[in-house]
Amino acid sequence: MKKYLVILGVLSLAACGTKKNSETTNVASSEIPLPDGQEKKKAVRPIYNPSETRENDILHTKLEVSFDWDNQRMNGKATIDVKPHFYAQKKLVLDAKGMDIHAVKLKDKDGMKLTHHYDEQFLSIDLDKTYERTDTFTVYIEYTAKPEERTAGGSQAIMSDKGLYFINPKGEDPNKVKQIWTQGETEASSVWFPTIDAPNEKMTQEIQMTVKDEFKTLSNGKMIFSSENGDGTRTDVWRQDIPHAPYLTMMFVGDFAVVKDTLVKSDGSILEVDYYVEKEWEKYAKDIFGATPEMIKFFGERLGYEYPWDKYSQVVVRDYVSGAMENTTAVIHGDFLYQTKRDLIDSDNESIIAHELFHHWFGDLVTCESWANLPLNESFANYSQFLWDEYKYGENHADYYSEIEEEGYYQSAEYSGLHDMIWFAYKDKEQMFDGHSYNKGGRILHMLRNHVGDDAFFASLKLYLTRNEFKPAEIHQLRLAFEEVTGEDLNWFFNQWFFGKGHPELKVEYQIDSMENALVVSIEQMQNFDEVPLYKLPFKIKVFSGEKENEYDVTIQEQFTVLQFPLLGELKNVLFDSEKILLAKIKEEKPASFYYHQYYHSDEYKERKEAILEASKSKSKEAVELIFKAMEDPFWALRSLAVVKSRKAQTEDSGRMFEALMKRVREDDNSLVRTQALAKLIKYYKEKEEVVVLIKELIEKEKSYSVLGKALNGLIEMNPKEGMAMAKKMENEESQDLILAISAIYAEHGKAEQYDFYEKAWKEIGGFKKIGLASNFTAYVVNQNNDVVEKALAIYENMAQSGNMYMQVFLPNLLGQVTNKLDNEATSINAEIEQLRKDGKGEQATQKENDILKIETIKKRIDEILGSLDKKDNMKVIIRNAGEDE
Repeated sequence: MKKYLVILGVLSLAACGTKKNSETTNVASSEIPLPDGQEKKKAVRPIYNPSETRENDILHTKLEVSFDWDNQRMNGKATIDVKPHFYAQKKLVLDAKGMDIHAVKLKDKDGMKLTHHYDEQFLSIDLDKTYERTDTFTVYIEYTAKPEERTAGGSQAIMSDKGLYFINPKGEDPNKVKQIWTQGETEASSVWFPTIDAPNEKMTQEIQMTVKDEFKTLSNGKMIFSSENGDGTRTDVWRQDIPHAPYLTMMFVGDFAVVKDTLVKSDGSILEVDYYVEKEWEKYAKDIFGATPEMIKFFGERLGYEYPWDKYSQVVVRDYVSGAMENTTAVIHGDFLYQTKRDLIDSDNESIIAHELFHHWFGDLVTCESWANLPLNESFANYSQFLWDEYKYGENHADYYSEIEEEGYYQSAEYSGLHDMIWFAYKDKEQMFDGHSYNKGGRILHMLRNHVGDDAFFASLKLYLTRNEFKPAEIHQLRLAFEEVTGEDLNWFFNQWFFGKGHPELKVEYQIDSMENALVVSIEQMQNFDEVPLYKLPFKIKVFSGEKENEYDVTIQEQFTVLQFPLLGELKNVLFDSEKILLAKIKEEKPASFYYHQYYHSDEYKERKEAILEASKSKSKEAVELIFKAMEDPFWALRSLAVVKSRKAQTEDSGRMFEALMKRVREDDNSLVRTQALAKLIKYYKEKEEVVVLIKELIEKEKSYSVLGKALNGLIEMNPKEGMAMAKKMENEESQDLILAISAIYAEHGKAEQYDFYEKAWKEIGGFKKIGLASNFTAYVVNQNNDVVEKALAIYENMAQSGNMYMQVFLPNLLGQVTNKLDNEATSINAEIEQLRKDGKGEQATQKENDILKIETIKKRIDEILGSLDKKDNMKVIIRNAGEDE
């Protein structure tokens, strides 16, 4: 699962929904009254969420399903092959949430009806006899799934757990293709079929979907049969003969195009690679997904374990409840993945595609046995993004995005609190989907790779995958694989990083011991030891002295460490953690000259970045020269940073900066660098004729929407009338990014006549970009008269009725901005009315009172919109804060 973690203003916390065998003892101790009035604390066990106890194992599930679009229900028949795990069993308990159960029978004995009890959560079936572990039995269940009739839950990463989703089921929205899709993680597959909905369960499956002839279908495995039913419907049969966890089971139905791709496997066989997209996006499917075959080949070779499944399909759906999901052989993506060729000039979603693909080894092939062990899935998927970037675009590119992931962990930890990576004490399993399991885990794996070396790292992963293929696993099995390959006891690493919380905070000081002619490095671990471990940290320090550079392997494991290194001449720089491996907050002070030195003597992205940031603080000759040099850096992100931090260099050498920025705009091969360079030209040199000519040239010929949007902003700054006219001409461009840019322009400069643009844009922009559009729209609305405000309520009503959960969480804030505008106006108008009455102008005062009535009418409708949110099931979603107590 690729999550989109949105930090919300207020987060609620609810108690964990108990599973069949979960242990939920409170952490707090109890007070026992004693006869003498004293109180004694009673010891209690802490919260511990175990793996699901495996009483029975599902071997195979066959589903026969059809859909009631109007009522958003699914009629199902489930045939489930089961065996006792070890102990003899006379009962089968299945997860089955919010269903109507019509029949439960024993398939093997002429359809014998079985006694059962159903409580809307679990289906408990009394078997006809006691079955031994060598026996198998088959139960048959007829049921109706009713996902829209149950209260939804969710998390920061997965917004809803309804399991089965009917999108535009009655076809009432002309801008949205009718479709059905499923989302199983964490335990929502059991909303649409009875199963043992736990990650340590593994089964094969067959799904028979009966749909209208117009629709395409998709599920796990391969379609083995399709038959016309003679009534305008068709039944497609999908079968997967390799076992996986129930939460990875998926279905999709929709009138989509299927774009075919292939990969030749090592044995010469052909792997089918398919992309399911809405028909208007068919021509862009290979632009969006075209790297997939190369990724499959690269990951298989890197891991020494070829892609193990029988196809690889990806589908883009509307109104998806997360970022993407690694359903085995049938990945779902949110509609933010839709991009034209021109959009892809500025950005792509290869990291998300890589993330979900890598799950087919880590998550699908080998699955975390419990949600507490989720890092076995998500940390590896997160790290796949680094591996792909490193292979395809180079180490600097990989390090750049790795730093962004690291910052995401720090923000998550600051906002939601620290917890163990392997976290048995969560209050709700959804809390596991945070910056620890994803971002922090990816950085931990990178440290582990650095410690053991590339050969050992990937050999260990191959052993782990081979030994645990098609089975659940826990973190100790990963450790044991690494220990077997490397011969090293790695408990110290796993204990501090996977079973501990937090991260090191290091204070580093440098001194020169002139008597010994040595560099003295003092290191203090500053983290809170009541919560966070005292770390053992292996890393490298590089010392530049005289004409030499020497790199030293060091390991610290005490709170205070003093290291000494010989000097071979004048000390020119020290690079602490010279490979930039540590997940740690590091505070050090060095002279500016040291930072300038490292720009010219390091290939590491972070070290050159530090140098640019230091140089941006100074107008010295050396600093200015470094900024100009960095604007030519081989790596685009550093050129971009140098442009952004160019102010002091510009004041020192304006002519040279003008030429440097013009060169970036005209010649740089990265559109972000070009956009930022153009922004600086507009800021520093908008009066120059060359800049005016450049902007008009870009508006006429530029392919990058990012650069084009910035040029349009520049034209509006220079000539608002001409700029607004040009924005009007671009309103029908395909790019959602350009439409967003225009919406931001209209937010500041728009008049009443721009309202129609927002109305059209609201229908066309999808996914998470709708939140940006809504923000720009609100900025526009608060600058308009109340006729426009009243008209705008229709769009806000649509946000409440059909927007995704995040949109609805932000909606009160947006409407609050509108209400503040109205309140301020009302205050001003009331003061004006009072003055008019004092002046004897009663008729004018009465007219103004009509304005107050209009404001009150608008505010009443706003209250009604906000009230409607509380009535929607999906507003009952609970976003749980991992760091707070109940």
